[in-house]
Amino acid sequence: MKIILKYILIFILSFCATYLHAQKKKPIPPTSRILFVFDASQSMYGTWESGKKINIARNYLIQIIDSLEQMDNIQMALRVYGHQSPIPPQDCSDTKLEVPFSQGNEGQIRQKLRYLIPKGTTPIANSLELAANDFPPCENCRNIIILITDGVEACDGDPCQASLNLQKKGIVLKPFVIGIGIDPNFEKTFECVGHFINTPNEEKFKEVLGVVISRALNSTTAQINLLDVNGMPTETDVNMTLFDHVSGKVKYNFVHAINYMGNPDTLIIDPLITYDVVVHTIPAVRKEEIILTEGKHNMIGLNTAQGSLNISCAGSNQYKNLDVIVRQSNNHQTLNVQKNSTKVKYLVGEYDLEILSIPRVYVNKVKIDQSTTTNIEIPRPGIANFSLASSGFASIYVESADTLKWIYNLEERKLQQNIIMQPGNYRAVYRPKNTKQSVYTINKKFTIKSGSSKKIVLY
Repeated sequence: MKIILKYILIFILSFCATYLHAQKKKPIPPTSRILFVFDASQSMYGTWESGKKINIARNYLIQIIDSLEQMDNIQMALRVYGHQSPIPPQDCSDTKLEVPFSQGNEGQIRQKLRYLIPKGTTPIANSLELAANDFPPCENCRNIIILITDGVEACDGDPCQASLNLQKKGIVLKPFVIGIGIDPNFEKTFECVGHFINTPNEEKFKEVLGVVISRALNSTTAQINLLDVNGMPTETDVNMTLFDHVSGKVKYNFVHAINYMGNPDTLIIDPLITYDVVVHTIPAVRKEEIILTEGKHNMIGLNTAQGSLNISCAGSNQYKNLDVIVRQSNNHQTLNVQKNSTKVKYLVGEYDLEILSIPRVYVNKVKIDQSTTTNIEIPRPGIANFSLASSGFASIYVESADTLKWIYNLEERKLQQNIIMQPGNYRAVYRPKNTKQSVYTINKKFTIKSGSSKKIVLY
């Protein structure tokens, strides 16, 4: 009975340790930082349905801030333009970060919004350019801009280029732009700035503001299917990197998994990013410009059919550190350097091997098939024991009918050298260093057999 209780206790402790370890490794959710860029230019004094645009916009924005204040992992900031300098003249530098990011600053944002007085022009591009400095450095943050405006760029800036620069630098996700009764003829000017939604009336503005906040904060799900030669998602256990297509920055790294239901695991990722996915097979597989559909389970498929290459040298410890260069057939670029006595996965296809033995061995068009192991056995080497009369210049060659093919130079100062070599027929050529005439060159042929040693005396 005591033995049973002992094993039960061990099991419980082991389970608890595993559970605690899993809890420790659970990723920390990112902080979503929302910068509201608010239009307080002179045109916001215009009437729009039940009142002035400025009053309608700030009242609904204050309601949104009230609801965001209750949520975790949210920070807000407020930049305003067109509120400092009246027109005329036109002041294109009239933009200011009124409330920077900080915890508990919601009251400051509300207070600033309540007392804004529209005065000036509409420097949208300048506001976006300066917004780059509004986000303090953060390792685990999503940076979001929500621009609320009733007009187009009034200065010489280019809002589209300013937005693109922010995204390329990885500072923010593609901004949201909410138009307040903007002339439909100008709608296309905002499509390159960000996710643009024009609101023709007050009720629509309220609805859109809520939808934009929901889109900005909600993650979506995706399933990356690593497909075999039959188009089935059976490949797994390989790292995948998701890059921001615009900035090129790494957004996620996951080791692919098949879940307990036998399906590729579900990933919770940001739907606002256009992704490039790289699956780190050998060679890697890349798929670009993947756009996710918000609120749906997205399926992403990549052809990653793999088999294995096993390299071995039976009965030989001399080759335990031997390297083998692997290249795709008809491609001179080195794909991988695989160690002897290892098994590595490669994409299905044909590969050329260069075994870095002495001499080198070349095996071409090695075929890798789906879910099978291709075995390559390296011939068992022998050992050449060289004995030199004195330090000198010695090299080893493979001899053919009309030429000598160099394979190795012995060390100049070592009189005794043991070289692990492939079986075969060779010639050693040697001249002592202290002789100054070529006539003293020594030529010696020798044969190396698998698993045996051969003494070569160069006197």
